[in-house]
Formats: sequence, structure tokens, C-alpha cells
Amino acid sequence: MPWYNDLRPKSDDKKIDYALIFPSLTNPDRKRIIQDILDLRNDLDDKIPAKNSDTSLLLASWNIKEFGHLTERIPDSYFYIAEIINRFDLIAIQEIKSGLEDLYKIMKLLGSNWDYVITDITEGDSGNKERFAYIFDTRKVKSSGLSGELVLWEELTKNSTVKQLKRSPAITGFMAGWKSFSLINIHLQPGNKDDDKEHRKEEVRLLMEAIKEKLKKKHFWNENLIMLGDTNLYKDNGDIVQLICDTDFREADNLKGKVTNVSESEIYDRIFLNVNKKYFHLIKDINGHENGNVYKPFEVIYTEEKRLNYHDYILQHKDDPSTLTDDTAFKNYYHRFWKRNQISDHNPIWIEIKIDSSDEFLQEKFEEL
Repeated sequence: MPWYNDLRPKSDDKKIDYALIFPSLTNPDRKRIIQDILDLRNDLDDKIPAKNSDTSLLLASWNIKEFGHLTERIPDSYFYIAEIINRFDLIAIQEIKSGLEDLYKIMKLLGSNWDYVITDITEGDSGNKERFAYIFDTRKVKSSGLSGELVLWEELTKNSTVKQLKRSPAITGFMAGWKSFSLINIHLQPGNKDDDKEHRKEEVRLLMEAIKEKLKKKHFWNENLIMLGDTNLYKDNGDIVQLICDTDFREADNLKGKVTNVSESEIYDRIFLNVNKKYFHLIKDINGHENGNVYKPFEVIYTEEKRLNYHDYILQHKDDPSTLTDDTAFKNYYHRFWKRNQISDHNPIWIEIKIDSSDEFLQEKFEEL
């Protein structure tokens, strides 16, 4: 469970010697956060399968908005982000910025059972000073030692205007139970104007060509590939999705067609699998559908009913608070900007992978005998 010492009554601060991450929290702050955490935990219990020790792995992907760059996040938000991450075993993060203070706070809240792998930032305006991260529960997941970037080479790009993806995909190996796999963490060109779409399509085409070549030459550490992240693929970008599927990737079934941005308009965040079809499977629900979904934190936290709790913070964070002339203005700013800057403008997505292949292994050996 996450680290909750900051949420003890303030009187405990003088009785017990423990580290505080947010020492300025008042008792009313702590009470508000505790109530929201309880609400969030109940919602997570309803919508995310329980973590278990050795049969399945809960894998998630989340673009946490400008993580390490936005300065107005309040302590509440770090507790909520940590609580959500804690419900998974391994989570791929996009949009970690050059500053790592936010990441360090989350790791402290998660506790000693958690570890992370990060890439260096992508320099230049097009890279937006972003990096990728993986956060994982070491009781279930181990890093394989593989950590790098998928880069394009001259022969591949000689006839293209694109020479590298603006944010070089991070490829990282992990092991859990019987399964070894590589995650390819991506954040593709945003926007859906013609130029943006063509650039994104060329990014995907070249990336798929690079993957095909590496698979052909058996240059990957492991050929169970899971590509996930903020693809910035719009509903009308089916031709780009087809480029991915033509490379033997398939989109996780229970995520197909589900909008993932907080505005409920687009399918930006996706998970694609190119894995051993005999031994690498997702857990299925009672209806035979693969487990996987979009989790929507704002159905529980930073709701309209709780808006007045943050009135002073909203005034403090608004560049020009004089524009908040009435309750309607407060409401619009709260939902369209403020709460998204607290958590994200993307919702996390997840799948559940079967990591115990004992039955398949024993059956195969029985047949061989």
C-alpha cells in the first residue's frame, strides 16, 4: 500500500519520528485527502481486478500531464496518482518532463517495494523535453536489464523526410512469472491537421519497418513485444492503425474503440501486442472477453460535488483570477484546466496478462512423453 504517514493527525508529528513528504498539510487537508482516498480505493476495487502473487500481471499505460513541469499540483494529487499506480504491477508513463521531483514524490509515496526505469530527455523543441518511465512492483516484476531506445538508421530513412521519431520510443525488458517481454513506450506526433497526420503516419511506418527488420534478424532481446502509450491516434486514423496491425501487432480487444482522453473525444492511448500466440495470453473475464479497460479517476476525485473544496487553490493558480467573475467561470476553469493540471488530460488504460503457464507446459510435456 502507499505511504500514508503524512495523513496521520498532526498531533502524531510530535510523537513519532517519521519522514514527511508534505509537512505543511493541516488536519483539515489530511481529512479531505483521506476521504477522497477512501472513495478512490472503493472505486478501484470495483473497476480493477485484484492484484495477485503469481498468476497474472496488471499492466497499465498513462500519460500523466507534464509530470515534473507543472508547478500547481497540490499534495492531494500526488496521493491520488500513487493510489492509482499502486493498483497495477507495471505501468508505462509518458510525458515525464526534465524535472524529476514529481516522480521522486510518487516513489516515496509508493514505498520500498517499488522501483522505476527512466529514459533521458529528448532534447530540442520537437522532443518537448520529455522522457519515458516505467514504474513497477518489485514483488512481481523484475527488470531484465534491457533498456534503450528504438532509433532509425540511414538506410531506412534515406527516402523519407522523417529521420527519427520526435520522441524516440523506449524499449525495456521485463520478467514476471513465466513471462519475459519487451515494452515499447511511444508518444507520437500530436495533432490531426493534414501535416500532423502525415508526419505521424510516417513515424509509424518507419517504426514498423524498423521492428520488422529487427524481428527478421532476431535482434530483439525478446520477441514478445507490447507497444503502448500515447499514440495520438484519432478516430479517423484507421490507415495508421492498419500499418501497425500489418506488422503482426493486434490491439488489445477490450480497449478497441474506447476513448481515453478526459474530454471523451479520442482514442489516443492504446496497447498493441505482437506476442507468442501459443504461450502469451491475456486473462479473460467470465464472458470470455480479455480483461482490459480505461480507468476514469475523475468519476471519483475532483468531481463537481467537491469543487468548493479547492476554491482557494483555483484562485491561487489562475494566472488572472479576476477573470473568474462568477460560479460558471469557476466551474469551467475547474473542469477544463485546473483538475487536468492536477492529474492529467489522459485516463490510464490497462490489460491483465497471464503469467503462469504451468498448465500449458505440463500438457505439452505430457504429449511429448
